[in-house]
Amino acid sequence: MDWSKIKTIFIITFLILDVYLLYQFMKIRDANKYEVITEASFEEKLKADEIKYVDLPKDPIQAQYLSAKPKVFSQVDVDKLKEKPVAIRGTGTTTLHVTLEKPIKITAKFEPAELSTFINDNVLFGEDYQFGEKSDKEQSVTYFQTSGNVPLYKNINGMITFKIGKGNQIVSYDQTYLVEMEKLTAKEEILPPLKAIETLHQKGMLKSKSNITAIELGYSTLIQLAASQVLAPTWRFEVDGKESLFVNAFEGQIIQFSSDEKSKVE
Repeated sequence: MDWSKIKTIFIITFLILDVYLLYQFMKIRDANKYEVITEASFEEKLKADEIKYVDLPKDPIQAQYLSAKPKVFSQVDVDKLKEKPVAIRGTGTTTLHVTLEKPIKITAKFEPAELSTFINDNVLFGEDYQFGEKSDKEQSVTYFQTSGNVPLYKNINGMITFKIGKGNQIVSYDQTYLVEMEKLTAKEEILPPLKAIETLHQKGMLKSKSNITAIELGYSTLIQLAASQVLAPTWRFEVDGKESLFVNAFEGQIIQFSSDEKSKVE
């Protein structure tokens, strides 16, 4: 056996390995440098457009896909309610419609606290909902269901919609509720909020001099099936204290909601 040749082969092999590792290191370093430069240049663009935003989370955030099913309400659920009459609506009886015996007066500027006591004392699973939005056009106040204190945005199977009648009074509400919340995947790092803002900016969703007044992480429906649905982590950006914009926190797509479905803007 020629040890001299074997030694030479080993030396050449290790030299090739060292060169390869050096190449990979340089590649990663350059990629990180490019990312920092890109991020810095984007912040300059926001500054040039006079777009302001609240403090962003600095540490990486992890989340996961969830699955859930619409609750099928029964007479047992109806019997628990103080308010009567009650009608069960929707395919598979998944929606409760409740007409209030005594309408609730709310103010024109409406604050969520105005309905807090009623929801906690009279609505099934009331503690699992938080204020979502008030629509003057639809004459309604909507509360979103939560999962682990995280909101499920505009989910037609997980919300309470209060109807505003004459005299600015709440006259009825429709309720849906999601059950069997399960984790579909292990937690993974999600898109940083600044990257989501960059997507909104590139698509022209953020106008010059806009002010992002709040940032929140929740969930929205990714896939809607007949008996269940898949939920994806979603960034919500409140703009100028009134408009909300949504971005899928895994895929980076802008989400637009309609009354009964959601679509994505690439």
